[in-house]
Parts: sequence; structure tokens; C-alpha cells
Amino acid sequence: MTAHRTLADREDVLGALMLAPALAYVILLVGVPFGFAILLSFSDATAGSLHFGWAGLRNYAAILGDPIFLRALKNSAIVTVGSQLLVVIIATAAAQVLRATFRGKRLARFVLLLPWAVPVSLIVQAWRIFPFATVIVLAGLSSIPQEIVEAAIVDGAGFWRRLFQVELPLLLPVVAVAVLFGVVYTATDLGVVYILTGGGPANTTHVLPTLAFQRGILGADLGQGAAIAVFLLPFLVVVAVAMLRLARHTEVGAR
Repeated sequence: MTAHRTLADREDVLGALMLAPALAYVILLVGVPFGFAILLSFSDATAGSLHFGWAGLRNYAAILGDPIFLRALKNSAIVTVGSQLLVVIIATAAAQVLRATFRGKRLARFVLLLPWAVPVSLIVQAWRIFPFATVIVLAGLSSIPQEIVEAAIVDGAGFWRRLFQVELPLLLPVVAVAVLFGVVYTATDLGVVYILTGGGPANTTHVLPTLAFQRGILGADLGQGAAIAVFLLPFLVVVAVAMLRLARHTEVGAR
């Protein structure tokens, strides 16, 4: 018993032990494939062959001069930004409705989760992420101190004034996290576009994941497919840093 209590009291050791399984999971299932993808992007590897030659920046130069890639990059930006703007709007509206008291509230919350369960071919990207964002925003609204809302009401603030001047500024850290998850999920998603259009007609609706799949798997050019996939990294890093800084800045400002 003494040894167990001693281990429990050592927060540094206990914390490392508890984080070790999650860290091993990330390294083995995310880090290793990601490192291999970066290595492939600098090679001339093809599917069905064991040949692995160094290609340098040739794959990146090829895709940057490819109009299909540039269109896919533009489509990815439009789909990602557009869907997240729509998600934030409808999730905030739904959270406002669901936090009110009305008959059938539990049923409404259950129905809210249905887009996660229906086949992907019946929904578009914004509708797919909408339940997750609504749950996050609803949790954020519930965490706002009631005395702040009551003080705004006493000051004569109506619904819209409370929403835009009191609640939304306090919700920015929560919304930033929801948007970060949504951006990463949308920008790396292959299924929606591939099932709905397959990148057609004439390669006009490709996003980066579907184009990487077409070039790397269907076209057997693993090097170029990996280069297209890795091209998502700078975009996602910039978005992640911006969202986390926004969340941190608004959280510190609220304090």
C-alpha cells in the first residue's frame, strides 16, 4: 500500500505513465505513417514496385505547375472555409434553441445527433459537422456565469445585444476550438467529395485528399500522391496556430 501511495503522490511519474498509452498511439498510428508520407513525397515510388529512388523536389514542382492541383487547392479552401462559416452560424442558432426549456427538448437533442449516423452520401460537409459544433457551443453557453447574463438583462440588453456583445465574445475560445476541429476534419476528409462527385466532371470538383487518392492510389504514383497530401500540412499548421492563439487571447481577455 505504501508503494502505491508513493506512486500516486508523484505527479510527474504518474502523469507520464497515464500519458504513455496515448503518446504511443499517436506515434504509431499517426506519426509513423506521416513520416513515411513525407519520405514518399521526395521519391519516385510507384505502386506495385519495390523501387525507391530519390526525386528531391520534383514531385512538388510537378504539382505546383498542375492546373488540376491548383483547382483542387482552391476547392479545398472554399469547402473548408465555407462549411465552417455555415457550421458556426447554424450551430450557434441551434444551441440557442436547445438551451431553452420546451416540450420535446430531449427528443430534439437526440435528433440533432442523427447526421453523425446517416450515410455520408446523404449529407454535405457542414451538415455532417453541425452536431459536434452544436454540442460544443451548447456546452460553452452553459458555462457562461448566469449573473453576467442577468446583469445584461437588468441593463436593458435585448436578445441580439446579449448575443453579440455578451455571449459570443465569451464563447470565442470554445468556438475557436470547434472551428479548429472542423477545419482539420473537413480539409482532410476524402469521403464526401469522393462519394458525391468522385472529383468529376473533368477533375473540376477535386479537393486535395481526393486528388491525392487519385494520383497516389488509382494512378499508382505514390510520390506525387504523397506530395499532394503533405501539401495540407502548412495550411493546417497555420490554421491551428491561429485558432489556438485566438482561443488563448480571448480567454486571457475575458479574465
